[in-house]
Amino acid sequence: MRSLPLFHQVTGQPVIVLGEGEAAAARRRLVERAGGVVVGEADPTARLAFVAGDDPEPAAARLRARGVLVNVADRPDLCDFTVPSVLDRDPVLIAVGTGGASAGLAKQLRLRLEALLPATLGRLAEALQAARERLGDRFPDPASRRRALDAALAQGGPLDPLADGTADRVEAWLGDLTEPRATGLFELVLTSDDPDDLTLREARLLGTADVLLVEPGVASAIVARARADAVRRPWPHEGPPPPGLVVVLRRG
Repeated sequence: MRSLPLFHQVTGQPVIVLGEGEAAAARRRLVERAGGVVVGEADPTARLAFVAGDDPEPAAARLRARGVLVNVADRPDLCDFTVPSVLDRDPVLIAVGTGGASAGLAKQLRLRLEALLPATLGRLAEALQAARERLGDRFPDPASRRRALDAALAQGGPLDPLADGTADRVEAWLGDLTEPRATGLFELVLTSDDPDDLTLREARLLGTADVLLVEPGVASAIVARARADAVRRPWPHEGPPPPGLVVVLRRG
């Protein structure tokens, strides 16, 4: 991964947009759509800038010298950040980026995802947000709460985000909640260093593990498929298994 994907809150914040023509106009619309306030280069409080035009280098250099993060249209070599193709299911946003390699590829991937994700996905997110306090009361332990949500949102689960009508099932799901399994130890013997060779079951275990016990020599690309906040420990592990869902990664 060459870039760190982030969602930057710009509502009510000044964002510099410089240049004329379609490229600059598109970036003004993008900023305004996100609730930002388009300003000129003279604004000293802006921290983001979009530059478009035939000679962007001087403006980009001036802004970068002030500590402003700069995006230059069609010049990824001059960019501190790139603009992804965005699928909007407010408040759910899915950004597809290629690091400036191909905006066309990012757009086509986004269009494919548009056809897969229901228009009501945003309503599901809002219903889950409204249920957050009750879910926290039911499962004060964050790990238990995460496992309950993982089970509900998994493929075929009661709140499967790719199924229709799941936003209307949140209340019923809250009423039927039972304690998810709190512990378990699973061993994955890997025969490949390519994460694309993981089975569906292996990928799901990695994506939901609380703790990874990693044997020396396991490819970093495999380990990267786990949650970023999953605890990493070397294998063999001395003492009793750590609490939670534990996945052992070993080379075959």
